[in-house]
Amino acid sequence: MARGMTQPAAKPWINAIHAYTPGKAKGDDGRVLIKLSANENPLGCSDHAAAALAEARSTLARYPDPAAHALREALGKAYRLEADQIVCGTGSDELLNLIAMGYAGAGDEIIYVRYGFAVYDIAARKCAATVVVAPDKDYGTDVDALLALVNEKTRVVFVANPNNPTGTLCSDAEIARLHAGLPADCVLVLDQAYGEYLEDDGPAAFELARRNANVLVTRTFSKIYGLAAERVGWAYGQPGLIETLNRIRAPFNVTSAGQAAAIAALADTDFVANSRKHNLVWRDWMAGEIASLANHGLKAIPSWANFLMVMFEGHVSAETVYNGLMDEGYIVRWLPGQGLANGLRITIGSEAENRGVMAAMRKILEQQG
Repeated sequence: MARGMTQPAAKPWINAIHAYTPGKAKGDDGRVLIKLSANENPLGCSDHAAAALAEARSTLARYPDPAAHALREALGKAYRLEADQIVCGTGSDELLNLIAMGYAGAGDEIIYVRYGFAVYDIAARKCAATVVVAPDKDYGTDVDALLALVNEKTRVVFVANPNNPTGTLCSDAEIARLHAGLPADCVLVLDQAYGEYLEDDGPAAFELARRNANVLVTRTFSKIYGLAAERVGWAYGQPGLIETLNRIRAPFNVTSAGQAAAIAALADTDFVANSRKHNLVWRDWMAGEIASLANHGLKAIPSWANFLMVMFEGHVSAETVYNGLMDEGYIVRWLPGQGLANGLRITIGSEAENRGVMAAMRKILEQQG
């Protein structure tokens, strides 16, 4: 029977999604640029992880372990967690989407903080839930603003901590206060993609998840471990949450090579320590350089991650500097679609990259007067 349509039509809540835009590696003219737009580890990955990845090529004809048993055991040992309360995913992005799908749908609400990770909005809309955006506090999480929006329809609350793209950190005490104010049937998702950059590695989030049935912590191997190409993420929570994710995740969702590389990366604690130290030294250095440009209206938001969000509050716009940096051979992240048209997110790179991008920025600002 004719329905008056000339082609298939996506559901309206799918059409409302703005597809995720990853950090660019090339300029508008196709030139390959020095990439400081995706928060990748400038030190690469552990040599042991690279070797494990190469060795895994001999098993390409075989399906990977669908439950990632060895990887979960390694994660449990490394983070002092119960391995049977861990689930692995295709990056933490898959798990963020699945938690929304598992606990929310049409008529339900999902809350995240303004200037939060763009995937939260997509995850909520994919399952037809209503998106609720809480006001920020100094570009970070405002617990009171979040709690004021919670109602009987709230099913999931997403909090990135440290936050991406602003780098802010919500204290353990504030996160505990947020959780205490949520109803028991609302899932609090603590997205700790940058957790390993914290000096204490963020154990309070895991303890909150250990003690409560409605807290899920997500992590990734894409950042400090330097395995972004392999798309390996994981989540920890009580059995009910993990069972839900296992019901709906893709089968064989983490490759054999990715599992092997992740296990080797966990064992190379020296690489992680060196990556954390490099990041701290050069993040502080870059923050100092930005402070020296305050007369041009620049301000860096204090960061606990491996990047700085630099705000442009003078007469030179972030867009002007963004385009100028591409001309100079660097690509950073400009996020007007997330309400941050006056800011640039700059990944902490190698020493040469950090010095180069700051020299280029200074040059652009001085040319603009």
